[in-house]
Amino acid sequence: MSKRTQIVVLAKRPRPGHVKTRLTPPYTPAEAAELAADALDDTLDAVAATPAAARVLALDDADGFAADGFTVLAQRGDGLDERLAWAFEDAYARRPVPVLLVGMDTPQLTPDLLARAGAALEEHDAVFGPAADGGYWLLGLRRPDPARIVGVPMSRPDTGAEQLRRLCGLSVATMPCLTDVDDAADAREVAGLAPHTRFAATLARLGAESAR
Repeated sequence: MSKRTQIVVLAKRPRPGHVKTRLTPPYTPAEAAELAADALDDTLDAVAATPAAARVLALDDADGFAADGFTVLAQRGDGLDERLAWAFEDAYARRPVPVLLVGMDTPQLTPDLLARAGAALEEHDAVFGPAADGGYWLLGLRRPDPARIVGVPMSRPDTGAEQLRRLCGLSVATMPCLTDVDDAADAREVAGLAPHTRFAATLARLGAESAR
């Protein structure tokens, strides 16, 4: 991946009762927030290790939050579709180069995957990374356009299909399908795929503690 593409991470601040609520139960709200924090850190590590024109963290509560090597921006909009669209717009307004956007739900993300997506975006108008639940874990646009995102129904089995439909008329490269961490089964699957992550270590520790 060249340095002509910027990477945006769209995330929630990891606060108990605010993130990863579908992990509760079996995990407590505090434990779910700890897993979310590790997933975010793993994601930021992968982005930091990927050559990029800029690295941006778009956070729902950005007050006082800092991340080394990242520009932290406050999210705008009501629904997730609007927050996604405006994260693209705000990043592009600061630096008018292609944008790759990922969430914080795939701690198995690697610099290699991001580099492949960035290289694809140099040859296509858009890059799309489908998720196993029917959504998507990555979206890249050479030139952001809110009309391509606003109004797409979120958190549904057809979210990915509808987002792809909105990209009609563009050349689109597709990335491998990844599993988002939504519930405990997803967490175990992802930890098994990426055993050396912070996320996997915390999941293993919580499992050991609950077995005592």
